[in-house]
Amino acid sequence: MEDVICAPPPEGTLFSPRQVFGDDAPFELEIGCGKGGFLLRRAQQRPDLHLLGIEWANKFFKYAADRMARWNLANVRIMRTDAGHFVRHHLPPACLAALHVYHPDPWPKKRHHKRRLIQPSFIASAVQALVPGGRWAIQTDHAEYFAWIRAHLAAFGDLEEIPYDNPDFGIVEATAQTNFEVKYLREGRTIHRLALRRK
Repeated sequence: MEDVICAPPPEGTLFSPRQVFGDDAPFELEIGCGKGGFLLRRAQQRPDLHLLGIEWANKFFKYAADRMARWNLANVRIMRTDAGHFVRHHLPPACLAALHVYHPDPWPKKRHHKRRLIQPSFIASAVQALVPGGRWAIQTDHAEYFAWIRAHLAAFGDLEEIPYDNPDFGIVEATAQTNFEVKYLREGRTIHRLALRRK
């Protein structure tokens, strides 16, 4: 697991995919990777990619890291850190080929909305981190948060909406097949999905 776990960069420094993975292959980030269902499938199908999964919940972080280690995947790393802080302060410009954000915490109470991941400062940093033409996919089962997400993203002219279903980015039949998605679909919940591209 030591080879899979990636420590957060020290404050004041940028994350270097080349330093972590050893070359300049396309780099993708999943925020909130949970048990690593999507990340595992993506890493297996695309060994030419470098993948980083961020998970704050320690139980899921350890589970995902162990899962990747058991599959002996050299192209994926797992990091436990605050994803919003990481994107705003540690991602270099134009480093991400794709950003995956599936089922972020909706923080449904109005007084907690300031804790939501999708905020103007986060969006600005995420857009800057995407390469031109880079893809950002977002998915949630929470209708009100989805409306929030869409409204906040619409304010950024550097993004344009594109089709969500794209096997080249791990989306098959409009599903990312994350653990949460599989669970929520079984429960009959509606899943709201959005994909955008940096112009």
